Amino acid sequence: MKQVSTLRKVRIKYQPKLPPVFAKSGMKISIVPGKKTTAASNAAQIKKLFKNIYGAPTVTFKADKKAEHPVKNVGVILSGGQAPGGHNVIAGIFDALKAANKKNKLYGFLGGPSGLTNNDYIELTPKIMNDYRNSGGFDIIGSGRTKLETKEQFDETRKNLDELKISAVVVIGGDDSNTNAALLAEYFAAEKAGIQIIGVPKTIDGDLKNNQIETSFGFDTASKCYSELVGNICRDVNSAKKYWHFIKLMGRSASHIALEVALQTQPNITIISEEVAAKKKTLKQVVSEIVNIIVKRSKKGKDFGVILIPEGLIEFIPEVKKLIGELNDLLAKEEKYFKTLESADERAQFINRKLTQKTSQLYSSLPWTIQQQLIMDRDPHGNVQVSRIETEKLLIELVEEWLTQLKLKEKYKGNFSAQNHFFGYEGRCAAPSNFDADYCYSLGFGAAALIQAGLTGYMSSVKNLDKSATKWIAGGVPLTMMMNMERRHGKAKPVIKKALVELKGNPYKKLIKNKKEWAETENYLDAGPIQYFGPPSVCDQPTETLKLEKKRK
Repeated sequence: MKQVSTLRKVRIKYQPKLPPVFAKSGMKISIVPGKKTTAASNAAQIKKLFKNIYGAPTVTFKADKKAEHPVKNVGVILSGGQAPGGHNVIAGIFDALKAANKKNKLYGFLGGPSGLTNNDYIELTPKIMNDYRNSGGFDIIGSGRTKLETKEQFDETRKNLDELKISAVVVIGGDDSNTNAALLAEYFAAEKAGIQIIGVPKTIDGDLKNNQIETSFGFDTASKCYSELVGNICRDVNSAKKYWHFIKLMGRSASHIALEVALQTQPNITIISEEVAAKKKTLKQVVSEIVNIIVKRSKKGKDFGVILIPEGLIEFIPEVKKLIGELNDLLAKEEKYFKTLESADERAQFINRKLTQKTSQLYSSLPWTIQQQLIMDRDPHGNVQVSRIETEKLLIELVEEWLTQLKLKEKYKGNFSAQNHFFGYEGRCAAPSNFDADYCYSLGFGAAALIQAGLTGYMSSVKNLDKSATKWIAGGVPLTMMMNMERRHGKAKPVIKKALVELKGNPYKKLIKNKKEWAETENYLDAGPIQYFGPPSVCDQPTETLKLEKKRK
């Protein structure tokens, strides 16, 4: 028998809360159509690419005693990086399908999207499901990053699904995974294959959200994990009083995690990538602002502090973004030749010859390690692997150089000693918070309800998340409603639009309001570990971001 911790033994028994429409109906429900939808932008192009699923209405659910649900075989995949709560989404789908019709079956395809093309699967049973309820990780069926976007892949997927008589697949993933889900849904609709595709919003980065999707699952748990770690460092800083801690946090395309952790811990400096981009700051200006605060604190005898850095910061600095854009296009175009270059010097020389003059100068001015990290193998989407660029070390090095110059001019007399951290994997597979356990279970029920309603090309949604689950509203959102056109591998492609930190939004405004005070004082908050047992005011609270975003004016 598999050994489990004492917490796990108790946590397995936790019964997630559900929106009233699911809790009281026994899945005897039907849909209530809303308004027809368009795309996030580039509507004409999106409509042309998704002729069969574009423009569908949003939907909510209502109890319907007359509803009948025929037998369904359903497949599910986990796609992309791990996020706390994925197991509960699957548990929600499983329980909802069984509540609708005991003969329904759920198949888990192994290793992500490739499981569909390789026909690698297991049938999920009550015994399997019960071992994974309310647990972190994606190990129940594994995940993967294979992109499904070619006719050959779609044809193979259809063949495998037909063999199992599967008429619907749930794709649990982020914006790129759900973009693939939309492509698959469009293909099956055009082919009249009778196979539905439903998405579920997953990403700890928090950048898959809009007016209909209030947050992606996993963001709550991951942010609370990182806040505990940062809070511990804040307490250590205030005790030791001798280090500046440069902490990089997950968030390649947006700064939601850095902002949320800042609101929970109140560090001295929090860099928001979106602000850097909006104000067109140079790398030198970013470093200058850090140096100014370090010098001010040093004059008060405080040669210590905490700095939060979003993982994707380097891409938001306009001059560096331009450099990365040129590198992405260049390496996509010259991929074969570039791989023949054996030494780091040869690769750097080749890059400098091909870049425009200004970007070449910037590239050459960066530390050698950063130069090499910028030209490493691209991710599956053709972009630089930002998580492998040690931005925190780059900033430490540049700050140290600047302070050395100030010392020579006798404008700085302090002692600068830095520690660097990157908190990423620590939060991806944590046991989900009560919020994520409930939210994910509800998303799973919603996905099953969308399938039972015969819909395709939709994403499961739950709204009113700042309130108790008794007031949550479940529904579905067309995937094409969230899409726009972006450049990938040097070409314009349809993708779900990422949600950036709103500089006019309440969470950012709170950070800015307290920026000066937090910089100069040690007003640190001890976030503490995630609480699973106790009063709802402690255990069931959503993120500060969600509460502030939903705050009534």
